[in-house]
Amino acid sequence: MDVRTVSRDELVDIHDVHIDRTLPKVERIKDFIRQIKNPYVFKCGNVVVKMEFADTDLTLEDCMEHYLRNR
Repeated sequence: MDVRTVSRDELVDIHDVHIDRTLPKVERIKDFIRQIKNPYVFKCGNVVVKMEFADTDLTLEDCMEHYLRNR
């Protein structure tokens, strides 16, 4: 999905998702997915967010550290 052409009106804003912390973990996950509809593409305010995962053993922390050290 190209975030430049996606219809923003069809995306759920992450700010509108409310998690009931009294639910068991599996139920919280199911409820989150039900509310967000597509956990890989959603809005955060006016910003469209697209989640992707690389086939690597590097963590987000590893990538951020590398970025900050080489900036």
